[in-house]
Amino acid sequence: MSVDQAFRKMIRREVETQLRPLQHAVTELGVLRALAERLQPIANFLGGAPFGASLALRRRPGRPPGSVKAKGRRGRRPTGANDRPCAIIGCGRSSRTKGYCAAHYQKLRMLIRTKRRPAAWSDYAPADSVKDVVLPRGRAAVKALRAARQRRRKR
Repeated sequence: MSVDQAFRKMIRREVETQLRPLQHAVTELGVLRALAERLQPIANFLGGAPFGASLALRRRPGRPPGSVKAKGRRGRRPTGANDRPCAIIGCGRSSRTKGYCAAHYQKLRMLIRTKRRPAAWSDYAPADSVKDVVLPRGRAAVKALRAARQRRRKR
């Protein structure tokens, strides 16, 4: 036997040894597939999807069908008879949270976060009862925030 033939025989044996577990797994997979196909009528009777259907179906973007509650869509509630206007004088938009419209509620949150909430801006204030606050913008806002921090430190 030549060196070339011996080398090929050695490589063939090594490859077969390495592939044996894979061949065994493929055989078991074939047995499992046959078992699944035999159990398919029972699965259909119980309401399951046909074998392999879950692999074929792709999920579409967005929410799955049937996941939206029966109440309707999320987001802004529809206007109704019991809506009251925003608590800010002259705003006129309907209130959503704590008596304020969406824009003024965001302003309220920012005022609370920066610890500049006026006393009149209370939760659930009556409609058209709170005077709007004009906040500085840009450099003036930075200066105002810095001055407010310094006043809090002095206290």
